[in-house]
Amino acid sequence: MGTQAPASYPPPAKDDSKTAEEKKLEEWLPINGSRNAKWWYSAFHNVTAMVGAGVLGLPYAMSELGWGPGIVVMVLSWVITLYTLWQMVEMHEMVPGKRFDRYHELGQHVFGEKLGLWIVVPQQLVVEVSLNIIYMVTGGQSLKKFHDVICDGRCKDIKLSYFIMIFASVHFVLSQLPNFNSISGVSLAAAVMSISYSTIAWGASLDKGREANVDYDLRATTTPGKVFGVLGGLGDVAFAYSGHNVVLEIQATMPSTPEKPSKHAMWKGALVAYIIVALCYFPVTFVGYWAFGNSVDDNILITLSKPKWLIAAANMMVVIHVIGSYQVYAMPVFDMMESFLVKKLRFAPSLRLRLMSRTFYVAFTMFIGISFPFFGGLLSFFGGLAFAPTTYFLPCIMWLAVYKPKRFSLSWLTNWICIIIGVLLLVFAPIGGLRQIIMTAKTYKFYQ
Repeated sequence: MGTQAPASYPPPAKDDSKTAEEKKLEEWLPINGSRNAKWWYSAFHNVTAMVGAGVLGLPYAMSELGWGPGIVVMVLSWVITLYTLWQMVEMHEMVPGKRFDRYHELGQHVFGEKLGLWIVVPQQLVVEVSLNIIYMVTGGQSLKKFHDVICDGRCKDIKLSYFIMIFASVHFVLSQLPNFNSISGVSLAAAVMSISYSTIAWGASLDKGREANVDYDLRATTTPGKVFGVLGGLGDVAFAYSGHNVVLEIQATMPSTPEKPSKHAMWKGALVAYIIVALCYFPVTFVGYWAFGNSVDDNILITLSKPKWLIAAANMMVVIHVIGSYQVYAMPVFDMMESFLVKKLRFAPSLRLRLMSRTFYVAFTMFIGISFPFFGGLLSFFGGLAFAPTTYFLPCIMWLAVYKPKRFSLSWLTNWICIIIGVLLLVFAPIGGLRQIIMTAKTYKFYQ
């Protein structure tokens, strides 16, 4: 593809140069705590990271985009993000003897120590924290839907805020698990649940069939509304492809030797995950839109109401899945927090430090989720603002900077096309999401 070898850099410092204290800290931090993961860990961690709240909003995104543009955007996003995922896996160990275990470490290698931090860390934090907030909302909404379906009007109505608190209570406990491998069981259960509720979502839609007066026109009726709707739909799709923010951190849990570098096992698992993503995303998106047209809700499980037992089960599966997804995205945040507290503020690495810092983080995401539960608008706004850079084009910029492919070669053209598409998403998608949030906020009462 016209790609050259990576540009030469100063040789990395040998591991022997680290002090015993530094090695102990590295082993204590969540990302480096264990390196014995297998390729299938990569598969279910990536499925858990990818197939989250976003898949439930994809039929709604189709209703804002329409059949033609919607299909193009869905397929193009799958192809582009698979390509950028491969790039990140390849770049994990592109310098002999060194591993870039965190997204910002790769950024520092490419852009410089300080600039790399400023480019990557804010974007990565926005992605991971916003996802955790949205998962708080999704978990609470799904618990409420489960309650309402089971009760069928016979029970007292309970505020969404209380269901978000119930969902958050699980994370006050699970957040104390030390590292990625320690949450592998939770992540595996989450991956199984994501496949299950996705299958229920499109299967129930197919069984229900097309509504009598189904309408495939764009949701909005005015020209400005249609424009904003298209922008919001782009953000929804960008949000759905968000797993890149934890790819390097997942790969860091795998063993690696010069003979068997981690990229082989990681890519095997990631490819399996992306096939599963396609089997979840495309049927839910296209069958859901086919069945309900522009009347579909921003969470398709809310649109579906029969059979009741199946919809109740699907919503509980969503709850289990977002429990795992929350932990997968929270782990890199915990790593950043604990690194900062120990290295910069000189706190001693201890269980007490973890208890206090992680409890504060869970409480923070719970509070924001309770205060602003605008599910659809949040998907679109954050999808364009933060997910597009870290998923669609930042890996391409790094690839161009490191490998320096020949101008107008296939590699050079492919990366620039991805960069242009990603920048357009970054600029336009948040506008639609922000408008949707403003429209919802007009009638919203805090802590209702």
